[in-house]
Amino acid sequence: MLRQLCKSLSCAPGLPARGLARTMSTRQPTSVEAGIADPAAYCKDLVRKRDYESYLIGSSYPRHFQGAFFALRAFYVELASVQDSVSNSMIGKMRIQFWRDAIKNIADGRPPQHPIALALHDASQKANLPAYHLRRIIDARDAELHTPTHLTVESLTAHAESTSSTFLYLLLSLLNLSSSSTFSHAASHLGVAQSIHVLLRALPYHASKGRMVIPAEITARHGVRQEDVLRTGGNAEGISDAVFEFATVANDNLLTAREMFKEAGGDGGKVPRVAMPVFLYGIPTRDYLGRLEAVNFDAFQPSLQLRDWKLPWRLWRGYYQLDF
Repeated sequence: MLRQLCKSLSCAPGLPARGLARTMSTRQPTSVEAGIADPAAYCKDLVRKRDYESYLIGSSYPRHFQGAFFALRAFYVELASVQDSVSNSMIGKMRIQFWRDAIKNIADGRPPQHPIALALHDASQKANLPAYHLRRIIDARDAELHTPTHLTVESLTAHAESTSSTFLYLLLSLLNLSSSSTFSHAASHLGVAQSIHVLLRALPYHASKGRMVIPAEITARHGVRQEDVLRTGGNAEGISDAVFEFATVANDNLLTAREMFKEAGGDGGKVPRVAMPVFLYGIPTRDYLGRLEAVNFDAFQPSLQLRDWKLPWRLWRGYYQLDF
């Protein structure tokens, strides 16, 4: 893992590290036709170009599971990008339906000729990947086409549980760890924290598109007016307070996820080595929240859009210290 993460340090550290909703552009890193010849390489390259943090985390998985990890993450990236890559909801629903049909056909042993679908089929032959988790992610992204914003934290938390947390459940299944209630409960909270981290990091992008990703109950409490955010960004009245409250929800869930391992006993609250690849997702989230606090919760600070060149080292350290 150290060798693979060190290679990642050669990537330009000054490149923007946008949120998933921004980095998951419609431009494919390689053509779908070419990807059919080597689905595993296609998925890995897609994740490398559109989800850098996951690309780094992938190297922590046992070699024989890395192809399955990148297949699952490519699927997740593809679904998360639907909202921003279509001109209207009808086209989005057509793409969503393709993936509904694809999951059914994969289960029947008839994957469509799409590199991600082919890679998912191969992954399903190596591990028990519950189809209902895949369908849950699809359903959540379908609902997102109609309700891209949330009125309450409770609503957003439910969406995060159906997307980020469910993806972590798939990773636990990949490693044959889904029977552990400790792992599952920790993954549930980590997924919520990770979702909020991604939304906050992409707040400037969403604001430029006329969307407010912070739940309305929070923005209303701090007197935030969406038009002011669109016009003045981080200078809008109340926005930094709203960001602080939203970030606190993320941090509370991150702390709860970590507490799960302390309550379970074991090696001083450490994450068992076999599960550490799944919980490495907590490290980029903790890192971003720390950087956000350092700029007084101004989510529009340009420095927050720069890739953290220390992240490969932090992931390596977290993996070997069994902590996130």
